[in-house]
Amino acid sequence: MTPLILASGSPRRAELIGRLGITPAAIDPADIDETVLKGESPAPYAARVAAAKAALVAARHPGKAVLGADTVVAAGRRILPKTEDAAEARACLHLLSGRRHRVHSAVTLIDPQGMARHRLSTSIVAFKRLTEAEIAAYVESGEWRGKAGGYAIQGYAESWVRMLSGSHSGVMGLPLFETRALLVAAGLLPECHA
Repeated sequence: MTPLILASGSPRRAELIGRLGITPAAIDPADIDETVLKGESPAPYAARVAAAKAALVAARHPGKAVLGADTVVAAGRRILPKTEDAAEARACLHLLSGRRHRVHSAVTLIDPQGMARHRLSTSIVAFKRLTEAEIAAYVESGEWRGKAGGYAIQGYAESWVRMLSGSHSGVMGLPLFETRALLVAAGLLPECHA
């Protein structure tokens, strides 16, 4: 199988790609400007950032397959941040409490010949109404740090999900159905692989 470079430093993405039986040949995080462009909506933003990450890393590894991804939590047209401080996390949790939101997870695969393929997974997640005590305890836990929308579905926050329509792995950060389809289409994973 062609070696795959993962353009992400996320331990979750490395774990998820492993579920497809793939151990990346290298992990090379893309350090790009993730500023939202004026008027940019959540799904196109996720797709643009995933493609930019893959392109940047592919330029450093010519002739190799490179996988880039980006996950965005959106409340309506509003893109929630990858939370870096407690106040940001608290604000996100207050906004998501008791309501539905969308999680867009985009994947770009650049094959060894330089051809880029793209896929997007959109999931709908509904949280229970959170109490102030629940929000405070979660913020205290630190699990939200660096997470889109201020929560990690693979952690304690999963117990707040009253409904999820779409891809659980996509909400975690790498939609496996879409990723597998890209790898199969590029001839990097056999269709009957299990």
